[in-house]
Amino acid sequence: MIDPQRPRLSIVRQCLLLHLNRSGVYYRPVPQSEANLALMRLIDAQFLETPYYGSRQMTWYLRRLGYEVGRKRVRRLMAIMGLRAVYQKPRTSVPHPEHRKYPYLLRDLVIERPNQVWCSDITYIPMKRGFLYLVAIMDWFTRKVLSWRLSNTMDAEFCIEALQDALTRYGAPEIFNTDQGSQFTTPRFTGLLEERQIRISMGRARAMAGQRVHRASVAVAEIRMRLFACVRDRIGATGRACRMDHPL
Repeated sequence: MIDPQRPRLSIVRQCLLLHLNRSGVYYRPVPQSEANLALMRLIDAQFLETPYYGSRQMTWYLRRLGYEVGRKRVRRLMAIMGLRAVYQKPRTSVPHPEHRKYPYLLRDLVIERPNQVWCSDITYIPMKRGFLYLVAIMDWFTRKVLSWRLSNTMDAEFCIEALQDALTRYGAPEIFNTDQGSQFTTPRFTGLLEERQIRISMGRARAMAGQRVHRASVAVAEIRMRLFACVRDRIGATGRACRMDHPL
């Protein structure tokens, strides 16, 4: 919105007209330090093994490894990565206030065939110089990963692309289940489901039962391990990283 090349309007005047803080024009994001990235990789690897670890237990884990870290620092790094301990607690997912909320449809439902229920979730993937976000869409009955996408932002675009790909390749399920994150409640995402008369289910499963299937963590963990193996093997063989569309 701010054009620093305008000869007749200074940046100060443009900020006044747009009711913007001038300091935001000059701000440049500071990348994470190497020390923080190393801690984030350790946190991420341990979170796959113990998804019920919160910031307190994760701090104790890092201290046992010899890292002198405080809980506030660990909590901040986990927030950056989008990691939240999986256990029953209030408001684990904050929906967009203007988006429609859908009821949870899977309570007491017997899932006994493919394409009966699909589910989706977003997770964090550490990279050598930063991190990316991964969304995976999985068939609940077969545990098959139907589609996935990577993104460096938490917008809804990569979730919509993954959904479109899954619908094109595998048809439409009867029910699509997600949490109430804003990426899944946006009308652009739910509109694709409603157009195909897919029933939308949103809610949070209870404690570790939800970790097993509801949040598709098994699917995203499998993708992550294969991505890391792909990068490691390809770099070792050719000195170059593999493509992100490496087949699963």
